[in-house]
Order: sequence, then structure tokens, then C-alpha cells
Amino acid sequence: MKTIAILTGAGVSAESGLSTFRDNNGLWCNHRVEDVATPEAFALNPKLVQDFYNMRRAQLKEVRPNSAHLALAKFVAAQKHKVFLITQNVDNLHEQADKAIGNSAQDNPYYTLIHMHGELRKARCSVSDEVFEWDDDITTETRCSCCNLPGRLRPHIVWFGEMPLHMDLIYHALRDCDLFISIGTSGNVYPAAGFVQEVRMNGKGHTVELNMEPSSGHNIFAEKLYGPATQVVPKYLAKIAA
Repeated sequence: MKTIAILTGAGVSAESGLSTFRDNNGLWCNHRVEDVATPEAFALNPKLVQDFYNMRRAQLKEVRPNSAHLALAKFVAAQKHKVFLITQNVDNLHEQADKAIGNSAQDNPYYTLIHMHGELRKARCSVSDEVFEWDDDITTETRCSCCNLPGRLRPHIVWFGEMPLHMDLIYHALRDCDLFISIGTSGNVYPAAGFVQEVRMNGKGHTVELNMEPSSGHNIFAEKLYGPATQVVPKYLAKIAA
């Protein structure tokens, strides 16, 4: 096995206590998407948008990685092949799990962690696009670290209508992979929903879906295992590592 590509979605973090966007108690239930997750919303009401993401950022201080995150971290650390862990999640639970077992994408030459939708613990200058580590609240008065002007910082989050990050690297990994595992995703959001088709097009990658229930594109996967991520992820990874 030369290259492994793993896609994770909200279903991986849900069991750590982070709400998903699409369930009945999800993050959008008290907010319209148009009000908090678009560039237009930020231009129209930056305070509302910043407050929404400040609450989400603060939640990260209260959650810990679950057994699915930890199983992935241990699996990645044991590989001597390239592993691309592509996450749609903007939390830092993969990083927390890596730290817990003494692994990191910075120090492991075989491991690349890609946040395609951005990261809550980072902020970005809306003018220069420079990205900063950021754990505190952002207000309309917070000064940008690069231009020292208020109102320039925005959450480092890909909003609706914006292009996901690192797509060239992601498609390279998908075209090159021998194994593609999709974990905890609905299969409704593109471009991630089309990743399995990209892998199948190259004709060599084995495709696996690990999910609570069949996704919208479940019939495209060669292998499926359904149940809570904390159960099916450790079970499947132990099987292929044996």
C-alpha cells in the first residue's frame, strides 16, 4: 500500500459533544446559514458572525477526542506509507488525538493533515489573507496582527460560496491513493461528496465508507461498515492493520 487518503466529517466529532450542522439540534438551528456563514453575512453584520464563531471556538476548550480520533491517530502514526487525513471539520480534535499519542503532521514525514474547510483556532486577515493562530474571541475592534487595523480579522473558515482549501493537494492524494476511507460524512456536500468518484476514476483505490448510516453516495463504495464512529473506526482500522 503506497498512499492512504482518509476523509472525516462531522460524524467523527459528534460523539465528542460537538454539534453537527444538519441534525435537529445542530449549529444552524438558531441561525440561518445566510446570517452567519457567508461572506455577505460578514460584510452585513460582522458582530453576529464573530459572536457565532467565538462561541464555537470556546466550545473547543471543553471537548476531547473520542476513540475514533485516537484510533485514527494511532493508525496514522504506525504507517510507513503516505497518509493524507483530509477533514471537513474545523475543530482541533485530530490534533488533540495526535498530541495524546505523541504524533504530529509537523514531525511525521509520512503524514499530512488537511483542514479543507479551515480551522476555528485560526484567524485570517480579510485583506492580506495572512493566517494566524488564534484562541481568543474576535470582535469588530480586534486589531489584525499584520496591518494593526480593527475589523480586518475574520474566522479562518470556508464559508458557503467560497472554495475549500488545499484542493490541488487533495486531488493529488485522491488520484494517487490505494485506499480511500470516508468517515462520518453525509455525502451531501460537494466537493467532498465527489471524492469517492475521483478515487474510483483512477481504477486502483479501494474505497470504504464508515458511517452511522449509508451516505447519499454509499452505493459507490466497495466496502461499507455502519455504526457509531467510536465503534466502527477502531474496529475497521484494527482489521486492516492486522
